Amino acid sequence: MLVVGILPIIAAIVMFLIRLNLIGIILAVVGFLIILFAGFKTVRPIERGLIERFGRYTRTKEAGLTWIIPTFDKMYRVNITEQMVDVPPQMVITKDKLNAQVDAVVYYQIKNAKASIYNVDDHRRQLTSLARTTLRAVIGNMTLTDANEKRGAINEKVEKVLDKETASYGVEVLRVEIQKIEPPEDVQDSMNKVVKAEQEKIAALDMATAIETRADGEKRAEIKKAEGIKRGLVLSAEGEAEAIKAVANANADKIKVVNQAAHLYFVGNAQTLKKIEATEEALKGNAKFLVDASKVQTIVTDAAGVTPVPQMKAADAAKREEK
Repeated sequence: MLVVGILPIIAAIVMFLIRLNLIGIILAVVGFLIILFAGFKTVRPIERGLIERFGRYTRTKEAGLTWIIPTFDKMYRVNITEQMVDVPPQMVITKDKLNAQVDAVVYYQIKNAKASIYNVDDHRRQLTSLARTTLRAVIGNMTLTDANEKRGAINEKVEKVLDKETASYGVEVLRVEIQKIEPPEDVQDSMNKVVKAEQEKIAALDMATAIETRADGEKRAEIKKAEGIKRGLVLSAEGEAEAIKAVANANADKIKVVNQAAHLYFVGNAQTLKKIEATEEALKGNAKFLVDASKVQTIVTDAAGVTPVPQMKAADAAKREEK
């Protein structure tokens, strides 16, 4: 642009020499305006501008409008937003001598634009190479199983190392994310079989626990049922015992009353009382016995305490009526 601006100025000088002053003035103004506007530069808010003059750093320009001398000054724009660099997949040998393919991404941000340009040749390429070597170092000290289970710890270790190493060229590592850690296909198949076996084992244990719980529940139900039956039998037996006891008490009371009556009314006539009891029992059962009428009369009169009056025969009675 400086050359484009100088050409009108040279033409203006020629015009002055040949006495064409007006045309010379116009050409000079045009050349000056071209040089002036060519020096205006705009820096966006997401950038920082590094200005050099004759190859030497002069200043860093913040966001906004600035002016530099065309051709003599040069401005380099540096992106200061969060950026991502993809770490290419690589084979890593783990502690248990297995090959694993590791892929990761690194998120970083430039904090010092001047250092990112002058302290390192290419900070992106440098960061990528450093991330690859750090991943090999960290995962190489772990088994494949630990590497898959402790990805968060790996991310933190790699981030810490990268942040420390890149501080010299104005880069801050924000975070590291491992995308995949894949073992060879044969190892992957073996791991899948192990996981499947573990899941089947857990399922079998759960099934056994369920069966045991069910059996225990059935056992408890049977025990409760047996206890209920036992309790019912005990209560039934106790009821029967109470009934027998009540009957026995009633019989005892009966015997007591009979004994008291015998003592009051049949003193010295125990044989007669026994005969009456036997006769009562026989009559209750509707039993028929052939007994001597005179003896029955004697038993009854003795029990009643009266003296029987002898009955006259029919012939004697008739004779008395005739007289």
